Amino acid sequence: MKIYISADIEGITGTTVWSETELNAPDYAQFQKQMTNEVLAAIEGAFAGGATEILLKDAHDSGRNILIENLPENVKIIRGWTQEPMCMVAGLDESFDRAVFIGYHSEGGSEKNPLAHTLSLLADIKINGEYASEFLINMYAAALHQVPVAFVSGDQALTEHIASYNDQIATFATKEGIGHATISVSPQTTVKETRRLIEQAMKIERTKLQIQLPKHFKVEIIYKDHIKAYRNSFYPGATFKPHNTVQFETNDYFEVLRLLQFLT
Repeated sequence: MKIYISADIEGITGTTVWSETELNAPDYAQFQKQMTNEVLAAIEGAFAGGATEILLKDAHDSGRNILIENLPENVKIIRGWTQEPMCMVAGLDESFDRAVFIGYHSEGGSEKNPLAHTLSLLADIKINGEYASEFLINMYAAALHQVPVAFVSGDQALTEHIASYNDQIATFATKEGIGHATISVSPQTTVKETRRLIEQAMKIERTKLQIQLPKHFKVEIIYKDHIKAYRNSFYPGATFKPHNTVQFETNDYFEVLRLLQFLT
């Protein structure tokens, strides 16, 4: 059983301000270690649940966050960015049995995580009228290859929202955001529950985890800078929507990923 893991940091236990997420910042090392611990717990749970091979994507900022010295055998890691439209799930294809997302977070514009954003701090993204999280974007990307998402960890608002797509996806809430603060569970609790829940998630029937891609996609990229919105509206097939939005429609989700690759 081949498993894909994508790991971010804004939904990792305890992260509250940007300096805790930025490579080489003074506050970073503690949360780099916690991100690594949560990823290692996910790997342990996946192997305990029957996984035989794992591909891990370090999917935050530089793509060089996870401490790799303790990665077990049969795990490969993608560090840095391949610069392809699959982005945070680069390397994911139909050969994988299921995907796991660690340390994910609420969508841009949400008040439920002080680190909430979607792909960029410069814009918010809507897909079919709904503010889109990185979870949604990457779940759809996995579905392009018929790979279901089995488990997601992150802030409470995100984990609650996931049930509206498929309540069979296992989740664990690491924290709750209030204003510019977070209320987090114990880091040890996250590690323990991540391992336990992923082991169980490996045994859920794939058909129960599958989601259906929408047949049509209307994407709105809502920029904080209206000048950048106007400039980017010249992307092929895109239109400018006053005062600060680029709109794009397609039936092909890969074209959505291509759009986001170039315009966010």
